[in-house]
Amino acid sequence: MANVIKLRKGLDINLKGKAAEEKATIKSTGVFALVPDDFVGVKPKLVAKEGDDVKAGGVLFVDKKHPEVKFVSPVAGKVSLVERGDRRKVLSVQVTSAAQQEYVDFGVKNVAGLNGEEVKTALLDAGIFAFFRQRPYDVTPNPEVAPKDIFVSAFSSMPLAQNFEFALKGNEADFQTGLDALAKMAPTYLGVSAKQSAAALTGAKNVTVTVFDGPNPAGNVGVQINHVSPVNKGEVVWTVNPEVVIFIGRLFNTGHVDFTRTIAFAGSEVKAPKYVTMLVGQQLTTLVEGQISTDKHVRIINGNPLTGIKACKDSFLGAQATEVTVIPEGNETHELFGWIAPRFNQFSASRSYFSWLMPKKEGYVLDARVKGGHRHMIFSGEYDSVFPMDIYPEQLMKAIITGDIDKMEQLGIYEVAPEDFAVAEFVDSSKVELQRIVREGLDMLRKENE
Repeated sequence: MANVIKLRKGLDINLKGKAAEEKATIKSTGVFALVPDDFVGVKPKLVAKEGDDVKAGGVLFVDKKHPEVKFVSPVAGKVSLVERGDRRKVLSVQVTSAAQQEYVDFGVKNVAGLNGEEVKTALLDAGIFAFFRQRPYDVTPNPEVAPKDIFVSAFSSMPLAQNFEFALKGNEADFQTGLDALAKMAPTYLGVSAKQSAAALTGAKNVTVTVFDGPNPAGNVGVQINHVSPVNKGEVVWTVNPEVVIFIGRLFNTGHVDFTRTIAFAGSEVKAPKYVTMLVGQQLTTLVEGQISTDKHVRIINGNPLTGIKACKDSFLGAQATEVTVIPEGNETHELFGWIAPRFNQFSASRSYFSWLMPKKEGYVLDARVKGGHRHMIFSGEYDSVFPMDIYPEQLMKAIITGDIDKMEQLGIYEVAPEDFAVAEFVDSSKVELQRIVREGLDMLRKENE
């Protein structure tokens, strides 16, 4: 029987516009792209040039430091644009898909007959290893450093998040093959929610299944690592999104890459929230056109409202994104009496608003406003009340801000990623950008240790 870990700290944020569990398909604009910034810690070196023909699975660019880490095209077609920014930084590599899709043949492989090194080589060649992340630093892993463990969280507790159990339907065999492959490389842990019952999750083979019961951020893989096998200095843990596990299974079962995933198209400004089948890197234009409110300014987010990245209709589905959410921007809202109003229809993490009298309200409409300026950070215990890890979050923040590397290490920075502070950032009355600060701290520490 799976071990059950109950978490008490955290905060569930019930937002309006949850995706209905029905799948839809959309037409593509024909333009797809890989965005190097989606792969944290990678410095791209171009392999394909504008005008080159590529197959699905063909290499577009590699990591300068580790050329064996390849980044491949999700479709067959022609490289139509290498978009560059300041100092010629590569912003995206865009491919216009061909009418007839051709795939690089990596060969069907029986995972049971492979060893860990052979599995890793296959994932590197097919560009799937690029989707892995590692702790410490929350970056694309160095393939030369073996991990002590691999963690997969099969659920997200963020607001408007994708229900992976629904997205998994029809992909159960590929998911198990993916887990088998991961287990060849290192002991693998699968975190599932107490609300999940799919046999492919609760009865997964060759992995250690742990059930997590508690509020957001219980679904964060960092929270799960902290409670199962904490990361100490000098240790490395790989983390893999569950959709990527399906990609791995498809590779070994079919012999080619297929980056198709089921995303939640959600949010209060989406006319008909639902699940949509898309490819990684697919342009969002046909997803949002005619499907979002036009009577107000809105924010399109590549991801969920707490950790996602601001996007536009011409952006591309992020490499790690499992949701595209749309919420009001809020820049045209004018509230009578401001904060002193009773606010029955607005969410509050404390009892500042009377909305706490309606705990089962169907969903709140929150906009993108910060609602207040930057203030001094006060050690009030706000972060700790929603932070279910054995770490002192306020003290860690202070150590990062002051650049105290020794203190950062002592306080557990090797275990965290920016997303672990998303809920703390949401409730923070000082309006401090905690996720940005954590990212800067991780980058600082990585540079120091290289």
